[in-house]
Amino acid sequence: MQSLRLRAIYNLSANPFNFDIEGSTKITEIFNANVFTLKTARAFLSNEAYKSLLASIRSGSKIDRKMGDQIASGLKSWSEKKGVTHFTHWFQPLTGATAEKHDSFFTIKSDGTAIEEFDGAALIQQEPDASSFPSGGLRATFEARGYTAWDPSSPPFIMEIGQGKTLCIPTIFVSYTGESLDAKTPLLKALVALDKAAVDVCQYFDKNVTEVIATLGWEQEYFVVDAGIATARPDLVMTGRTVFGHAPAKGQQLEDHYFGSIPERVYAFMRDYEAEGYKLGIPLRTRHNEVAPSQFECAPIFEPVNLAVDHNTLLMDVMTRVAKRHGLMVLLHEKPFAGINGSGKHNNWSMATNTGVNLLSPGKTPKSNLMFLAFFVNTIKAVHDYADLLRASIATAGNDHRLGANEAPPAIISIFIGKYLTDVLNQIEKRVGGKFDEHDEAILKLDIHKSIPELMLDNTDRNRTSPFAFTGNKFEFRAVGSSANCAAAMTVLNTIMADTLSKFKHDVDALIEKNEKKEIAIMQVIQRYIVESKSVLFEGDGYSPEWEKEAKKRGLPNVKTTPLALDAFVTAKAKKLFEHNKIYSHSELEARHEIMLENYVKKVQIEARVMGDLATNHILPSAVKYQNMLIENIRGLKETGLDESAYSSQLQIVKKISEHVNKMSKKVQEMIEARKVANEITDTREKAISYCDTVKVFFDEIRYEVDKLELLVDDKIWELPKYREILFLR
Repeated sequence: MQSLRLRAIYNLSANPFNFDIEGSTKITEIFNANVFTLKTARAFLSNEAYKSLLASIRSGSKIDRKMGDQIASGLKSWSEKKGVTHFTHWFQPLTGATAEKHDSFFTIKSDGTAIEEFDGAALIQQEPDASSFPSGGLRATFEARGYTAWDPSSPPFIMEIGQGKTLCIPTIFVSYTGESLDAKTPLLKALVALDKAAVDVCQYFDKNVTEVIATLGWEQEYFVVDAGIATARPDLVMTGRTVFGHAPAKGQQLEDHYFGSIPERVYAFMRDYEAEGYKLGIPLRTRHNEVAPSQFECAPIFEPVNLAVDHNTLLMDVMTRVAKRHGLMVLLHEKPFAGINGSGKHNNWSMATNTGVNLLSPGKTPKSNLMFLAFFVNTIKAVHDYADLLRASIATAGNDHRLGANEAPPAIISIFIGKYLTDVLNQIEKRVGGKFDEHDEAILKLDIHKSIPELMLDNTDRNRTSPFAFTGNKFEFRAVGSSANCAAAMTVLNTIMADTLSKFKHDVDALIEKNEKKEIAIMQVIQRYIVESKSVLFEGDGYSPEWEKEAKKRGLPNVKTTPLALDAFVTAKAKKLFEHNKIYSHSELEARHEIMLENYVKKVQIEARVMGDLATNHILPSAVKYQNMLIENIRGLKETGLDESAYSSQLQIVKKISEHVNKMSKKVQEMIEARKVANEITDTREKAISYCDTVKVFFDEIRYEVDKLELLVDDKIWELPKYREILFLR
């Protein structure tokens, strides 16, 4: 019987694909078609209800029950016109995925009358089962009550799945006792903290600034492979990555895939998921081939962080579903294939004022440039002081395969700012004793554009090896993993920025109280921050061994594994930071630490089980079958009376197969025993470390033996699709 692998390859070549995608070619005609935007709200709400919704979005004011009923009625009318029958509170629990429980508008009154109903209570609050989601010990299994609460800052939308349409209401998710159990709640708190702290600093320069919005533009990398071929790989199905697979003769060494012509089948898939995304208000702008074969990227226009995070988590779901329509599979794992580039999700972050100023973009006047310099240096200071937390924010089992592997930013958090801005900071740092006066050119004639060319976006070369790089008018946090929810990294980044800006204001005010002129006080604090945080600035090759040595001299942390990196969340410093800024309580931090460690253990545990299963039930039978064929061949040649030299090659292959099979089986058994020992450990942190240090260490050793067998065994007998087929056949 033909193997699943060979059938998948045959079906791929035998079945033609329809590349025609229906729908408008004009994006503006479908953009936001399934979103309850303010423009839509204006048409479906009374003036009173509209103003209440607008106030809630812009200032966070509470919506009362009466207005809630009116808004819910308008939402129901709009969605029913589009064929919606059900609604759900769409939230982001600590599972790494989104969650939803659908309820129908349909209900029956006491007199038996069937009606469609949706009121303010159903809009504002729902009660999913909290015990079935990760809580890190915050909730006992028998304590099931939890609440989702509407987040008006992210607009409701209609999700279309097949012929069904559901009204989705973005919400936060908290326990019965008030602890956050999701990714959105702490993010919203961090954004509030940043807004307040940033506005306070902006007031030094412009009294008209009353709001600062953190913005995010993510770049989503992903692989696309044929679904038939992928489903013949149990490891891809169960873990999202290939635990075995020998490198093909051609990988990415010719560098011919990057920015190359998009394959027609993938192009049709891109157009399809983009159309779905546009209807949901996701402002996708860019698509292209990435470096590795079958790897691609998409990126949107910048949005407020909360909305950008929602849109990214939503798009990952949309991409996964739409791919099935095209007989494809999307791989969002950080390292689906060994030997070629993995996938990240660069988070391009900045801050914008209600007056239309990007705080990380140099201005045209000395005052605006001084404001830029204040926020620029505060960002550097924040990253320097809390590098361990930024590292922890992107720590996952999948990202461990990527960080520091000469294809992605290293585990050492450093900042690249480019030659010109380095020169500016050096000039300020060298001012002896921090002496500035009102006639000083550094204040009154602070014209950064004299030091930096006008084309700010192009004034520095890009440094692909830097985990945190300044790229003209934003910072690019390059180390975030492709499967991650951006909320984790953005919560930490906005929190540490809020905290640093608050300290900056305190330090400046202290000097002003000593009768120092405002501009001079600002420059003195900026200079001190430059001196205190310059060790985090690095312009060179972050992949080089020399940088590891240099970073160690500078005292920069270099934590290479997730179990140890996550410790940063439960230090006294972290607890003080998050509690002071009202992001997490101590118990919430401890719970999240526990959840992330549990997640790491489960991911590595699943990979170990899959690896053992494949080695025993797929690789071993194929190897033995081919070995027996060779033995039969040798036996036949012997019976003809031929000399051993006539079958020495076959004999050598038989010996090699035996050697690799024995080593593979031995290592698999040792890995299983190590897993049993790790499973007996009750402390979650110690268990995670044990899985990392005593179980995961076998992965590469087992893989080596299996990949050698792949080269020896008859291609027709080998059951698992090979890299050349997964990556190049579509």
